[in-house]
Amino acid sequence: MSKIKTVFQCQSCGYVSPKWLGKCPDCGAWSSFSEEKQDPRALKSSNPRGSAEAQPLSKVTGGREKRQVIGIKELDRVLGGGLVNGAITLIGGDPGIGKSTLILQALSKIAEKYGAVLYVSGEESPEQIKLRAERLSIDSDSIILLPETLVENVIAVAGNMRPSALVIDSIQTVFTEDLTSAPGSVGQIRESAAKLMIFAKKSQVPVFLIGHVTKEGAIAGPRVLEHIVDTVLYFEGDRGHSYRILRTVKNRFGSTNEIGIFEMRDNGLTEIDNPSELFLSERPVDASGSAVIVSMEGTRPLLVEVQALVSPTTFGMPRRTSIGVDFNRVNLLIAVLEKKAGMHLGGMDVFTNIVGGLKIIEPASDLGIIAAISSSFRESPVNSKTCLFGEVGLSGEIRAVARSETRLKEAAKIGFKNAIIPKSNAERLKTDFGLNITGVKDVEEAIEHIRI
Repeated sequence: MSKIKTVFQCQSCGYVSPKWLGKCPDCGAWSSFSEEKQDPRALKSSNPRGSAEAQPLSKVTGGREKRQVIGIKELDRVLGGGLVNGAITLIGGDPGIGKSTLILQALSKIAEKYGAVLYVSGEESPEQIKLRAERLSIDSDSIILLPETLVENVIAVAGNMRPSALVIDSIQTVFTEDLTSAPGSVGQIRESAAKLMIFAKKSQVPVFLIGHVTKEGAIAGPRVLEHIVDTVLYFEGDRGHSYRILRTVKNRFGSTNEIGIFEMRDNGLTEIDNPSELFLSERPVDASGSAVIVSMEGTRPLLVEVQALVSPTTFGMPRRTSIGVDFNRVNLLIAVLEKKAGMHLGGMDVFTNIVGGLKIIEPASDLGIIAAISSSFRESPVNSKTCLFGEVGLSGEIRAVARSETRLKEAAKIGFKNAIIPKSNAERLKTDFGLNITGVKDVEEAIEHIRI
């Protein structure tokens, strides 16, 4: 007879120890170990995958996956064109960011087009969900509410009902009776998600899992959920801004670089059709320290404003602060400006910010950041009708970036007249899109063209 084994598992990284430890030797977290009991018989029965036959790749019948077009364009975009039958999607984000609001709006669309949906809530009562639905002006007999936390009961109800979509809000609150550990522990999250994944694949019912995040911003449950599910979406946004960004981190059925942009209003989340105009709507005209960069988020070009403030420091060590752009990248660009452009920034505080709460990670934003810092340092505004993009190397050279024509087309659409881009990109252009395009080869040349 197999004996039940007691182990201690770190709830931050999943490290397993035979005894309790105050500090995790793997991730360094303090007081993160909790006791979990492992029953070998339960683990075997909790994964009823059944038998499968091996077959050659050439014998596998191909075909496009069946999708449900939800009707919320920004959500369909990040999902790769719609919700795939049998796919399991994880949505994570900070508390109060709008996860449940978005799911309820999506369920309303799905129920209207494809039939009844099942909303399983382990945190809120049906009365609380009803209050949110009234705020969103949603009232449907096809949205079935189930306040349940036992995953076996959820699967039984969903198996009999065969809904168009199943939502678990949240995965940290459900548990399986096969394990004795507390709900929210690593073992419970892993086994509950595995059971729901098996149900989704067999029944072809798409499943949404709403996940809590830790203070570091990662999904709680040491990333085991991200490996099990098909799609991982993160809700980003600043409490001080009304904009919300839904970013794809993993997608087995589409691109992993897409984002969806929403605005939080009193009546719920509203999708933004033209985010570039929104991000530039309050841009100051002819103000020093402001530049517009053309960034690519997946297949979508976005024009966003980058601001910089350069001022003499009052401390022994100058301050460097970056919001929305990588801190180390900004320090690298400051060093390039000092070495290659002769700007003495060693005694200056430098603050950079991407307006609107957006986070820009691609190196094509380098030229815009340099333009903003240079503009603030020289008190010389950048032409308000000029946009920029290009990667900056350590030697001060401006390197080419991908999809230059897509970026320029979007800039012309918004109403820009000038563009400063890498020289190699400019030489390969087939059309100018009605823009006055200037190709630059290094930082010094770029700074000369940036001035009004």
